[in-house]
Amino acid sequence: MTITLVGMPAVGKSCMGRAIAKAFNMKLVDGDKVIEATDGRRLQQIMDEEGLEGFKRIEEETLLTIDEDNIVFTPGGSAVYYPSVMERFKEKGIVVYLYASADVISNRLVDFSKRGVVLKPGMTMQDLYNERAPLFEKYADITINCNGTAFKQYKTQGIRKIAEYLNKTGQK
Repeated sequence: MTITLVGMPAVGKSCMGRAIAKAFNMKLVDGDKVIEATDGRRLQQIMDEEGLEGFKRIEEETLLTIDEDNIVFTPGGSAVYYPSVMERFKEKGIVVYLYASADVISNRLVDFSKRGVVLKPGMTMQDLYNERAPLFEKYADITINCNGTAFKQYKTQGIRKIAEYLNKTGQK
């Protein structure tokens, strides 16, 4: 069983992933780190050298190779662009959307130009948010509100919501 966390850059996927993995005694797998380890380059370097389409091809191919069970998986926010990846992780378990408003994301992301964020030329963070939010909602089995700065509170609520969902669906 896999718990896949999706959401915008800086929403807290890594922090929440660590907390959820610990709570459910699962291994944490960071999709961005898998891509960098497999390819041998940092995300931004891949984008700079391969362009947006080249990066997306590498990202999709790499994410489809992840086949472990009993993991909390935190792919980059662009994973929702690949139906093959999202459908695979929905089959393997549950998809959890970590929600935060566009304003909160913008405040958390001071300089996203070096984070390996998949942005088309001329695209703003608001444009990216508007493009991705419907996809996150489409694939999510549950949503955890990570708006604001109360990490401890939304971590606790998120773990509870996941446990309730797993019990209700008979998973894990």
